[in-house]
Parts: sequence; structure tokens; C-alpha cells
Amino acid sequence: MLALDFDGVISDSALEAFVVAARSHLRMRSGSLVAARLGALVDGPGAPDPRRIRADPLFQDFVELMPLGNRAEDYEVILAALESGVDLPDQAAYDAFYATHAPDFLADYHRCFYAERSTFAEKEPRVWESLMQPYAEIVDLLRGHAGRVELAIATAKDRASVLRLLHCYGLADLFAGDRLLDKEMGRSKRAHLERLQQRWGGDFEQITFVDDKVNHLDAVADLGLRCVLAAWGYNGRREHELARERGYQVCELARAERVLFG
Repeated sequence: MLALDFDGVISDSALEAFVVAARSHLRMRSGSLVAARLGALVDGPGAPDPRRIRADPLFQDFVELMPLGNRAEDYEVILAALESGVDLPDQAAYDAFYATHAPDFLADYHRCFYAERSTFAEKEPRVWESLMQPYAEIVDLLRGHAGRVELAIATAKDRASVLRLLHCYGLADLFAGDRLLDKEMGRSKRAHLERLQQRWGGDFEQITFVDDKVNHLDAVADLGLRCVLAAWGYNGRREHELARERGYQVCELARAERVLFG
């Protein structure tokens, strides 16, 4: 069984996450210090400009902190850290800063984020899809090795978005319905992998789990499965060194075929 995270493993979705996170932030905290900068990037006339967003330091800092979060509400925590200038060098610092936010507010942001995403996808479908291009090499590998292993997705994204994008990428037929475990499975990827193993019936030792976040691998490592950090996703040297320290394989895109399929 090859179980894959979606964002940062199959889909290069940081641009869409940033746009939706920024719009959600503007709805809930329009008077914040970063509101004007966010509005200029995501709410100007016409569609959001990917080149302009990628070049902005705010987006770059946002992506650097993405590996420390898990779900949609983490995007608001990241934006709050960038606004306040709080240094979050590691997971412990991030978790401590996260704990300073009111749970009710984060729950409201979570709902706002998915409502904003749904509106975006409905009203501007082509623009929405264009902000989430697949990693072409991974698409080719999955298609080329179809049938060699069981395939599954364990993601914090919503099911409807994943299904829609799998169709766009030409991969929908590779993932059976019960092998797509989305955000409703729980906050931790442990819940995803435990449910997957129960549905599949094989042993954890037969599962390779690929994610671009070390904290997701940490959540499942003691189950006995093989953990692989997707180095092409939203991570950097900090995460690569930490993954190696913990015994996880760090996989570059150029080596993905050998690492994942032998």
C-alpha cells in the first residue's frame, strides 16, 4: 500500500491555500496590520497573479511556516505570527503560539476558510484549478505504476476538492472511494492511517506513507509503517535534517520512482 498526502505531494497547492487563507483572514480580521498587503495580493481587479504572489516575501514566509501546521485554521495562526513578528523556529514554538489562540475563533476561521474555498471554486472554477497544478513527475509515476501497489490518499483537504482535482490530473480512477481519507477523519494523520489499515486489512509494515510534513510522519511512525518525507513539497533544510534524525527517508523528486516503487 502506498498512502500519499495530497497537498505538497500530488498537488502543488500553496498558491491556492494562500489565496483562500488571505481572503478568509480579510473577512475575519479586516483591520489587521497585514490586511492591506493581503488584499493587494488576492483581492485586486482580475484573477490573483501567481508570479506576483510567489515573489512577495509575505507568501514566501507563509510557505516556510506551512510545514508546522496541520489544518486550515493553522493558516490563520501563521498569518498572525507574520503580523506580530513572532519567531517560530520549530514545532514546539509553533505549538506554543497556536495555544494562545481562542479555540472558538480558530473553529470559526476553519469554517470561513472552507466556505471561501467553496465560493472560489464555484464562481471562478478555472482560476481556482489553475492555482493547484499537479507535480507532473508524480502523476506520471502513479499512472505508470498503476496496479503494482494499492493506492490511497490521506489528506487534511476536503474530499470534494480532492476528487475534483484528481479528475483534472487524470488520476481519479486510481483511487477507490474508500481509499480517499479526507479532513473528516480527524486532525491527526494517525486517524487516517489507522482507518486506512482497517479498511485494507493488510499490516502496517506493508504501508509506505508519503507526506511533506515531518509532524505528520511523527504522528504515525510508531504504527510500524514506512515513513517518507516528500522533499519536493512544502519543507526545507530544517525539515529534511529533522526527518533524517528521526529515521525517515527524505525523497527528492528525481529519486521518487526508485524510493516508492523499487
